[in-house]
Amino acid sequence: MAQGIYHVPGVPVATNEPVLEYRPGSPERAALKAAIKEMKAVEMDIPMFIGGKEIRTGKTKAIRPPHELKHILGYFHAGGDEETKMAIEAALAAKKGWADLSWDSRAAIFLKAAELISGPYRAKINAATMLCQSKNAFQAEIDSACELADFLRFNVQFMTEIYMDQPKSSKGVWNKTQYRPLEGFVYALTPFNFTAIAGNLPSSPALMGNTVVWKCSNSQVYSANVIMEIFREAGLPDGVINLVFTPGASTFKVISDHPEFAGIHYTGSSAVFHNVWKSVANNVANYRSFPRIVGETGGKDFVMVHKSACAKEVATALSRGAFEYQGQKCSAASRAYIPGNLWDKVKAYLIEDISSFKMGTVEDFSNFVNAVIDEASFDKLASFIDRAKEDADAEIIIGGGYDKTEGYFIQPTVILTTNPKYITMEEELFGPVLTIYVYDAEKYEETMEILDQTSPYALTGSIFAKDRKAIELALEKLVNAAGNFYINDKPTGAVVGQQPFGGARASGTNDKAGSALNLLRWVSARTIKETLLTPTDYRYPFLAE
Repeated sequence: MAQGIYHVPGVPVATNEPVLEYRPGSPERAALKAAIKEMKAVEMDIPMFIGGKEIRTGKTKAIRPPHELKHILGYFHAGGDEETKMAIEAALAAKKGWADLSWDSRAAIFLKAAELISGPYRAKINAATMLCQSKNAFQAEIDSACELADFLRFNVQFMTEIYMDQPKSSKGVWNKTQYRPLEGFVYALTPFNFTAIAGNLPSSPALMGNTVVWKCSNSQVYSANVIMEIFREAGLPDGVINLVFTPGASTFKVISDHPEFAGIHYTGSSAVFHNVWKSVANNVANYRSFPRIVGETGGKDFVMVHKSACAKEVATALSRGAFEYQGQKCSAASRAYIPGNLWDKVKAYLIEDISSFKMGTVEDFSNFVNAVIDEASFDKLASFIDRAKEDADAEIIIGGGYDKTEGYFIQPTVILTTNPKYITMEEELFGPVLTIYVYDAEKYEETMEILDQTSPYALTGSIFAKDRKAIELALEKLVNAAGNFYINDKPTGAVVGQQPFGGARASGTNDKAGSALNLLRWVSARTIKETLLTPTDYRYPFLAE
């Protein structure tokens, strides 16, 4: 049973997976198009995976591409409380064997998974993400191929760094720290928007010796199935990660009522996370240990622009940061503060960019924008757009259209408001809607105070300025406004090992996915003191006459 490293490990040094470009005529483009065609030609029958067994309930639900509603990719078997209980028991049954496995064997499994993702499974996992989550080729590549492989490789390196963190030993004493997995099982509740997050949330606790019940979003089942296929091919033992397709509220009721519940790894809405805390608090006296609650819950991410900034750079950052993947990133730029001296230029560049966007299916690689994830999201976004068309303190300067005849298509939309507390400056919309407030260029500091007080979230944000004093002032005034802060760049695109990701306030527990800080949440340390020469006389020297 290896729960610490008492020598220098020799794991491969983690490096970020290179991002392929998918240029016309490239081999990766041809492979991806072939994978899309192959996957669309087959209707998948997708079971849950519990204790290594395929579980089919017969209660099937169709999987349709958000951009092509008439097509069916397959069906998944929905479960309920019975399957949740089965998954818990499978995780607990696998617990000892997995925890007893040496750290290097656990590492080897996930390192192999990373090689499979970046190699023979690259086209398949990207195609699955494109089809079921409506991502274009580049967005799928940076997510499901590169970021997921990065998580697995860097987490192995972070694990060894944690295990190597050992105490000093005095003469005649050997001190050690063991980093034990948590007692019980971990619950991973994952979102639709990033295949990498869906893979990381169950695998990072598992790497540290925990066993996991994993519930993915119903909108991400198709690519989650590919992740499980890869983990199984990499040699993950049965019961270590158990994938269920069950209702969210009732599933967590079963999970949180169980005395062996050890922790939750979560990405999703703040409202759901509030209920998680309440449920855990109500049951805390029943647990074997205090559960670890780790969550990232979204944001209302900002771009703050100083009068010294470059208008073209600002417009490009907004075009990408607000509208890549239809704004369905918890880090997406959704509110911007533009000084009056730059507004005319920023507006012209932004309208020029957005006017050139193509929108449609993922199979046409020239489309920059695809569909939003489902009808509920579509309807919510449409309602906010309609409201902006009517409100006196809001004006749509480009976009504002929507159509769900063939898919859930929302035009990239820019709202200009005269009210810095307008509703779309405050609420997370999770779609291709950007709201801009133009401020007096001489009221930079006062506007940052408004920015800081406008939204309850604090996930990502950026400052654009050439004036270094203005940048320093922003870092000071907005110190708690974002867990990931960008200088002269869009507020999206955090890279594992380079910009550990997470925020505070209403954005979560800021446990920084993509760093050792996150992995520390999935272990419980034990300090061991071994005395090499044990005393045989109780008397201390001071007792002598």
